[in-house]
Amino acid sequence: MSEPAPTLPPEILARRDRAKAWFEDLQARICAELERLEDEAPPELYPDAPGRFEMRPWTRETGVGGGTGGHLKGRLFEKAGVHTSAATARFSPEMAAQMPGADKDPSYVSASISLIVHPVSPRVPTVHMNTRFLSTAESWFGGGADLTPMLDEQRSQDADDAKLFHAAMKAACDPFDPEWHPRYKAWCDEYFFLPHRGEPRGIGGIFYDRHNTGDFETDFAFTRAVGEAFLDVYPKIVRHRMSEPWTDADRAEQLVRRGRYVEFNLLYDRGTMFGLKAGGNIETILSSMPPLVAWP
Repeated sequence: MSEPAPTLPPEILARRDRAKAWFEDLQARICAELERLEDEAPPELYPDAPGRFEMRPWTRETGVGGGTGGHLKGRLFEKAGVHTSAATARFSPEMAAQMPGADKDPSYVSASISLIVHPVSPRVPTVHMNTRFLSTAESWFGGGADLTPMLDEQRSQDADDAKLFHAAMKAACDPFDPEWHPRYKAWCDEYFFLPHRGEPRGIGGIFYDRHNTGDFETDFAFTRAVGEAFLDVYPKIVRHRMSEPWTDADRAEQLVRRGRYVEFNLLYDRGTMFGLKAGGNIETILSSMPPLVAWP
């Protein structure tokens, strides 16, 4: 078992604790909003009782830390996970070689929020969002949000949901630097691409990593803006779509599209690989997997 690493300066620990507290507050607000949507779902399409989050604390097996996994199985959301975590630990030699500032000292601290929502309705897009703070001898933020419509008719960049989602991410970026949105949108398009399929996972959003302008307060404010943008825009999309009826053919198309989601997360997703290698909680890491999926 790795021992916690007390070598990082107190100001770094204080920054991590601030990020942790904010991520936990955002988790609570997102869970509350998803439960409100469960309550609002029309009973003629969603006849079961509204779902509620089950909060499951966990503790790291290496280093110090842990988190809380928020798990929901509802009538509107077939599966939703909203999770927070934090750590004070040491990277393995393999991971330290890949992390800025960890070549001489593998000590690190981290805090994060990560979520996935798989709706029942094929008309309501799947969504993913995560933001995180990580510090070795260097510190940075990373994360982003992306939308995955399940039906081909909704997967155009000109579709209503895509335009609304991209506008929200742009509004989060532009007050800080108007160059960030085109840069992080392009990064998202490149990252969430399935090379073996030759197609994108969804309609994109933004993706950023090792974001460090040299001003912690600005970078922290930007990461908060991304979280707030998600909390504002996704419920709007759900409310717009959740009353639309769907067909068996729509459901079959949804299950096949979910297969693409599985392929990306198991083959290419950095967060999945990082979490498993860094001693994270397997239940929360793999909660991104859809509850039902099909390959034709």
